Amino acid sequence: MPILLILLVLGVIFMGIATPVEAAGIGTFGAFIVCAAHRRLTWGTIREASLATLKATAMVMWIFFGATMFVGFFILKGGQNFVADSILGTGLAPYGVLVLMMVILFVLGMFLDWVGILLLTVPIFLPILRSLQFGGAFGFAGVAAEDVPLWYGVIFMVNMQMAFLSPPFGYSLFYLKSVAPPEISMATIFRSAVPFLCLQAIGVGLCIVFPSIVVWLPKVMYGGN
Repeated sequence: MPILLILLVLGVIFMGIATPVEAAGIGTFGAFIVCAAHRRLTWGTIREASLATLKATAMVMWIFFGATMFVGFFILKGGQNFVADSILGTGLAPYGVLVLMMVILFVLGMFLDWVGILLLTVPIFLPILRSLQFGGAFGFAGVAAEDVPLWYGVIFMVNMQMAFLSPPFGYSLFYLKSVAPPEISMATIFRSAVPFLCLQAIGVGLCIVFPSIVVWLPKVMYGGN
């Protein structure tokens, strides 16, 4: 049943039946049904789930509020132009600029939540990328100008997956520590995350070099050349 629930939520999004927010409501209703089918739907369970949702929502909203205020003042004081001019002033080729952005995102991911990074960097990075031409790397096909926002959005999210595993504040590492046996130290978990960070870095590289990995499925689902 959980697999059917996942397919249902993703299906209504990809088929255009519901928006992600509406699909989340469908998923919540389906989760209630699954919980009831397993005879775990009690008032205590509902209360715990509601409190966890409230805490997570409050945390995200405060991050959203703080990051929005920061970005607003940053842009008002000309920070966006300064960063854009600094990046473009490096004289790097378009793919070099993109790699530099990925490095900046990775470093920020070590210390900040991905929502804050999204609100801080996308208003600055995306206009820069839209002004560049990505004709292809290493002789492979490039990405069309109209596909750059989608392409960058997926690359951004893959990069943020690395943030969940990058010390010192990788969320997944602390989640793992909470369920790991007591004899497994945090240092061991940090070292064990390195191979997975390397794999995700390879994933980012593949999405950059082969943009069709990103844009092919949306074009098939929603049309386009």
